[in-house]
Amino acid sequence: MKKITATLIAGLFATAAFAQQAPAPAAQTPAPAPAAKTAPAAPQEVKAEAKQEVKQEVKQTAAATK
Repeated sequence: MKKITATLIAGLFATAAFAQQAPAPAAQTPAPAPAAKTAPAAPQEVKAEAKQEVKQEVKQTAAATK
């Protein structure tokens, strides 16, 4: 009888533990205001700039290995 009583009491404690509500999430801070929007660069301009940067890097690594 003692084992049954102990099991029932342990079951009540387990039920009470799992029945608890989850804590409320912390208050989130608002996101900062976005900076002034600028017109996006044309894809061709970006591509040309990237090519120039890559060429410069290749030249620098070639010069460093010599």
